[in-house]
Amino acid sequence: MNEWIDELSDLTAAGRRVVLVTVAGIRGSAPREVGAKMIVTADATIGTIGGGQLEYQCTRIACGMIGGDEIPELRKFPLGASMGQCCGGVVDILFEPIASGLPGWLRDLRALHGQREPAVLVTDLDGQTGKYVITVDSTFGNVAESTPASIAAIAREGLAAARTAHRVDHWFYENIVATDLNIAVFGAGHVGSAVVRSLSMLDCNIRWVDSRRSIFRSTPANVRTIETADPSLEVAAMPPRSCYLVMTHSHAIDFDICGRILQRGDAIYCGLIGSQTKRRRFEKRFLAQGLQQHSIDQLVCPIGVAGITGKKPAEIAVAAAAEVLQAWERALRAADPVYPDNVHPLTRQQ
Repeated sequence: MNEWIDELSDLTAAGRRVVLVTVAGIRGSAPREVGAKMIVTADATIGTIGGGQLEYQCTRIACGMIGGDEIPELRKFPLGASMGQCCGGVVDILFEPIASGLPGWLRDLRALHGQREPAVLVTDLDGQTGKYVITVDSTFGNVAESTPASIAAIAREGLAAARTAHRVDHWFYENIVATDLNIAVFGAGHVGSAVVRSLSMLDCNIRWVDSRRSIFRSTPANVRTIETADPSLEVAAMPPRSCYLVMTHSHAIDFDICGRILQRGDAIYCGLIGSQTKRRRFEKRFLAQGLQQHSIDQLVCPIGVAGITGKKPAEIAVAAAAEVLQAWERALRAADPVYPDNVHPLTRQQ
C-alpha cells in the first residue's frame, strides 16, 4: 500500500523530523516483503515492517537518527535467536532521515501518484546521489554525472514487467503503481459498513453505494461514497475485472444490481448476501429474463469462505473479505502463471 506517500509528505511539509524505514532486501523467511515501510517520528510510528523484535530494534535505531544528518544507512538483521525471532532469514533495512522539509523526490512522487501515473522510485543505497522518480517518459531529480545511464532503462523495464521492489547492485527500485483491485460494495447497513471496514485495510479502491440519504459517515481514504436513487447504474462505472459485493436493504435493488453485473460478464467476483433460497429465486428470475446459465453461475450466494458460520456483521465481513481476496489471487494466477500457489502473489520476490 502507498499511504506512506501522503503520510510522509504531510509530516515533512509540516517541518516534522522523521526517519523512513524500508525493507530493502530479504534472504530466507521474513515477516514482511521487500518495499514494506515504516515512518518513525519522535513520538510515533506509522506503518509496519513486520512487528516483533525486528521492528522494535529498527524503531530504536530510527529514533536515534531523528534530527541528525540526512545520510541514509543500510543495516543487516539476522532473524535468529539473537533477535528473539525464529524466521531464520536475513533482512536488509534502509534508514533514511529527513529533517529539512518536504524532499523534491517526494513532492514529485506524490503528484504523480495522485494522477495515477505509474512511477519507479530509485534509491542509491550508497547514499551518494539520493533518489530519482522515473516514469515511462520522464526522470525527476538531479541526475549526477556519476549516475549510470542504465538506471532509467532498468526502472522502465521493471515498470513494464510489473516487478516488485528489487535491487540491482547498489540501486533499489520500487514500483509505485495505483492498485488494480477495485471493489464495489452496494449497501451501507450494518453488514455493508463492517465489510467496508475490513476491505479498506487492503491495498484497494472501494466504491461504496447506497440509495438512502445521509447514510454514510466517516470513510477511509480509499473509499468513495455514492448516494444515488438507482444504485444499479453504478455497475457501469466500475473498471473491468472488478469485485462486487451486493448487500442492500432491498431484494429488488439487489436483483437489479446483480443482473447488471452478470450481464457485464467481466467480474472477478460477484457476491450476493443471502441464503440458498434467495439464490434460487434470483436464478429463476434471471433465467426467465434470458440470462444464460454460465453467466448466472458467476453469482456467489451465500457469501463468505467455508467454515465461518457466524452471523454478526464483523464475522460476515471477515468471511466475505477473505473470499474476495481468494478470487483476486485466483485471477492474478490465471493472468500470470509464474505466480506459485504457495506464495502470496502481491508480495512475491522477483
